[in-house]
Amino acid sequence: MSLRSPLGKVRGLGSAKNGTHHWWMQKVTAVALIPLTIWFVSSIVQMTQADYEIVINWMNSPVVAILMTLFIITGIYHLKLGLQVIVEDYIHSEGSKMALQMMITFGCVAIAITAIFSILKIAL
Repeated sequence: MSLRSPLGKVRGLGSAKNGTHHWWMQKVTAVALIPLTIWFVSSIVQMTQADYEIVINWMNSPVVAILMTLFIITGIYHLKLGLQVIVEDYIHSEGSKMALQMMITFGCVAIAITAIFSILKIAL
């Protein structure tokens, strides 16, 4: 059973041209965040009594750097998708909507680049 209209099935598009893809990406990132968040929280809990050198050595591990990067990218992309839906649903002025969407995108990219740079600086 599909949620698309017959015309949408033929064109492969929803009413907003990308609603189904957006919905699926939000669900996929949510599922991906479950194990990544469990790993992140358990790692942070284990590091609560660790000193600086132990944490840096832990971050130097390629597996940790990759998992941390995946966590950051997935989390920020999920954040962007969620904020986009909020703006689309609750902001009615087209100018404000476009400005907020741009601010969200630029903010998410800036945070992601800063976080990934920090991870790489520590890991390398």
